[in-house]
Amino acid sequence: MPTSVLSASSASAASSCRAVSSSAESRPSSPADSSLFPQHTCIINREVPEYSWGLPMETNETLVRVENLRKYFPIIGGTIPRKVANIRAVDGIRLHINKGETLGLVGETGCGKTTLGRSILYLEKPTSGRVFFNDVDLGELGKGQLRNMRQHMQMIFENPFASLDPVMRVGDTIAEPLRVHNIASGKELEDRVSDLLMLVGLEPDMADRYPSEFSGGQRQRIEIARALALRPSFIICDNPLAHLDVSIQNQLLSTLTWLRNWRDLTYLFIAHDLALVRNISNRVAVMYAGKIMELAETDELYDNPLSPYTLALLSAVLVPDPKAERDRMIILLPGDLPSPVNPPTGCRFHPRCVGRKGICSEKEPPLVSVGNDHYVACHVGS
Repeated sequence: MPTSVLSASSASAASSCRAVSSSAESRPSSPADSSLFPQHTCIINREVPEYSWGLPMETNETLVRVENLRKYFPIIGGTIPRKVANIRAVDGIRLHINKGETLGLVGETGCGKTTLGRSILYLEKPTSGRVFFNDVDLGELGKGQLRNMRQHMQMIFENPFASLDPVMRVGDTIAEPLRVHNIASGKELEDRVSDLLMLVGLEPDMADRYPSEFSGGQRQRIEIARALALRPSFIICDNPLAHLDVSIQNQLLSTLTWLRNWRDLTYLFIAHDLALVRNISNRVAVMYAGKIMELAETDELYDNPLSPYTLALLSAVLVPDPKAERDRMIILLPGDLPSPVNPPTGCRFHPRCVGRKGICSEKEPPLVSVGNDHYVACHVGS
């Protein structure tokens, strides 16, 4: 892609996201206002008298560090069953997440975002590479040690219709991690479940109901309550707002932001909605075909995207302004995601990149710094 086109596309994509971001519901200045968060009133008055609203001030202390992480799924075939190939879902990821930070992770469906999240928590054991949590190598832990470590790491799953047991009452679902880790029992357990339900905006008497009695948004709130039960410091939010209407998305996003600031949580926030990710994230990583293509602080990435793939994603963000929507430049990518069984040589994105060079199909670009804590894996953009 010629430099002039890249520049024009960058400006168009950045302005699109700014327009969407500015049109989003503004954040209240004080979440302790019970009229804004009536469901949190009793919790606030009892446990947390003061805290700030908005993006937290993350520290330089690393909470999660991922080094050269790979997750391959074997394909078994043949008359005599044997491994014939690998699905390279995650292929050599390096990143870190600081305490108190929200790292957004975006990319097309099938690029490996969820598998990366599950591998970080060792819900899927990585094929190779290392994951450190508070400087502890999770790969060196035994099953019992890993279970204890999971008190500090939790996940909000994408589909609450599949992740909530349909034959368990909601109260039992939320209480299960507390029972497994022998944290509470009896009346104390009931009180904790009630508090967690109120914390996410549900009534305590809903604990006796089954998941089928709740809407999609309510089920997602139950997911959040279960993830918070052990008071973790790190939560992977796997596209938690998918399949919900905009009003419910705004409510849940406010709840997640409120909880993050109250409990000093650290998030890996996986999503497809780039405008939404901009509102909650300190930094954003763009993933494609198992690789990180670009990583930068949020405003830097949205205002100055360097990877052609990031430009294409940003150009697809809808703008709530008919004139701006009519005038903006949309980058249409040819083809589909490459096969994770047989990915292309060189840059994974080069078959779909209109600005590719000869080197793009020959040599895989490393993720390198271009300044301002901005990293890009691209022969064209860097």
